[in-house]
Amino acid sequence: MPKPPTFASFEAERVHRKQRLVAAFRVFAKLGLDEGVAGHLTCRDPEYAQLFWVNPFGRSFACIGIKDLILVDETGSVVQGNSALNAAAFVIHSKIHAARPDAVAACHSHSMYGKAFSSLGQPLMPITQDACIFYNDHAVFPGFNGVVADEMEGERMAQTLGGNKALVLQNHGLLTVGGSVDEAAFWFIALDRCCKAQMLAMAAGKPLCIADEVAMDARSTVGSALAGWFSFQPYFQQITMEQPDILQVDEDDGKLRGVQ
Repeated sequence: MPKPPTFASFEAERVHRKQRLVAAFRVFAKLGLDEGVAGHLTCRDPEYAQLFWVNPFGRSFACIGIKDLILVDETGSVVQGNSALNAAAFVIHSKIHAARPDAVAACHSHSMYGKAFSSLGQPLMPITQDACIFYNDHAVFPGFNGVVADEMEGERMAQTLGGNKALVLQNHGLLTVGGSVDEAAFWFIALDRCCKAQMLAMAAGKPLCIADEVAMDARSTVGSALAGWFSFQPYFQQITMEQPDILQVDEDDGKLRGVQ
């Protein structure tokens, strides 16, 4: 099985992460996982771990290019880029990245099936092989306190996430993290589809759960970091074939300006 690439310089890795982040935005848009101006995907800068790249507020996921991404610090200041930052993006993602040094990327959006499932306030059931990805590896953030604007709310989300790969935000939507953009993006895609599958199964009858030991064994295969990264590659292949501008970068895309 192929493995994630390694890099000889921070600049090369920065371009790669930003390029993958742009691809993830385009894939989310293609799959209908976006919702107006809501939603944010982030990736940690490879050189300055306290900084993260994020989408500019108000720009369609379908239109985001590598030069549109903005770089944000732990105080919410935009240190590179000229666009506005979604306050909720900072409140949620800054706390997630701070609490999870292993999380290179985080994805949150108001996807249709994710937000519908979140209203149930319950965890995902291990009723399919794909659902086993998240078996004992996701949590439910209870209650809804309005649009996230309080940093304490972001801290509580990070605490509830713990060491898991995903969070169901009650009455809100989904959030996933990963050791790469590819991994976090695939976990989100898979989680939204698992939410849909469970709601369909519950509407048809009483779903039968996979046995605990079998679900755990399945998770070790389909829910590993490598599996998450690898599973995103077909999406990357398709979106870059259809939208080759994603691959158009120059040397400036790997540089930082004004960062101490």
